[in-house]
Amino acid sequence: MKQAAQYLGLSPHTLYVWRHRRNGPPSFRMGPRGRVTYRLEALDAWIREQEQADSRSNTALSPLDAAPQSRSDYVTSA
Repeated sequence: MKQAAQYLGLSPHTLYVWRHRRNGPPSFRMGPRGRVTYRLEALDAWIREQEQADSRSNTALSPLDAAPQSRSDYVTSA
């Protein structure tokens, strides 16, 4: 886990918390002691997913490129 955290530029504690919350990259337990393991390919794929989900990296998601909304597009509560 320490090497995966270092590879991602995170603290091991952050990676542990993300794993517990099922928010981080895919992992699995291996061996008799159940050591948490991350595949390098899975870490790279997860990084790409994070990049694509960020509007700064993915211009298709940028709110600056979206057409302006008209007032009728806003939802109002009664």
